[in-house]
Amino acid sequence: MTIVFHERYLEHRQGGFMHPESPERLEATIDRMKKEGFWQDILTPGPAKMEDLLRVHTPEYLDMLKNFGEGPLDPDTYMRPETWDIALLSAGGGVLAGDTAYEKDRPVMALLRPPGHHATPCRAMGFCYLNNIAISAAKLAKERNGRVAIIDIDLHHGNGTMEMFEDREDVLYISTHQFPHYPGSGRIGEIGEGPGKGFSVNIPLPSGSGDATFDYAYDVLIEPVVRQYKPIIILVSIGGDSHYSDPLGGLTLSSEGYIRLANRMQKMAKDLCKGRIAYFLEGGYNVEALAEVLTGIVASFDGKKTNYTFTEVSDKDCVGGKSVDQVAKTLKGTWDLK
Repeated sequence: MTIVFHERYLEHRQGGFMHPESPERLEATIDRMKKEGFWQDILTPGPAKMEDLLRVHTPEYLDMLKNFGEGPLDPDTYMRPETWDIALLSAGGGVLAGDTAYEKDRPVMALLRPPGHHATPCRAMGFCYLNNIAISAAKLAKERNGRVAIIDIDLHHGNGTMEMFEDREDVLYISTHQFPHYPGSGRIGEIGEGPGKGFSVNIPLPSGSGDATFDYAYDVLIEPVVRQYKPIIILVSIGGDSHYSDPLGGLTLSSEGYIRLANRMQKMAKDLCKGRIAYFLEGGYNVEALAEVLTGIVASFDGKKTNYTFTEVSDKDCVGGKSVDQVAKTLKGTWDLK
């Protein structure tokens, strides 16, 4: 499995010594991949081009970021003199991941920092500055003249990604996320607007939702919708913070639950779009669990296994099943759902 990474991602620091979005997240992942022999086929990106950024961000916002200097952009998101350059490399990594998956017909793991799915067209928030996955999706939809599917399995709703595409039908956005929780968006009724109506699929889940709920959501909503959409590529916002061990939330996916979802998405990509699938790292703040999940995904795509430590499965009775059913009922007019 191809991995996209740049050494400068490890230089990015948020405000405060104990900030959860830290370089240790990637350091632990890289160490584990190296120890288990999966640190191979590494691509180093360059900075994203301005024309790619401008497809989803406003010029005024980009100019502000570039010239901001140092200080807080919101209570969780801090700007340093080097942040702009590293954010450009993170967005460039996203572009490289999407283009490589499309051109090589193979899976790609983009180990990006800073993350991106909270960044809106004109605002940095939630540890995010540039919306990496949206930048890649918009470029692919435009240059490859086809439909792009985004599946977001981060703990938090990708409000920025949804906002960028909620009035478009060439990019499908599907999100599983804890609700209510930061940033407060992603309600069942948020299904897109105008020509994009029905192409935003929000699956808000109650605390405690884990393996059984995610499997059910995949069966009932995610796979049926994506298969009907027939994308040219699948992009995944892979947040490790839906894990039961994560300190910032209350979802309960196990490591094996994550790998199972990844394998199912890989199979769907093989069936629909020649195996074109790319993973974009978003959140995940228990560094050992994040390393286990990401290494497990890379291993599974190479037909290998890794040992799991985080194997507890607390959601065996589909805690969030009613929420999934409500979403399916809301979208039956747009998609053929059972």
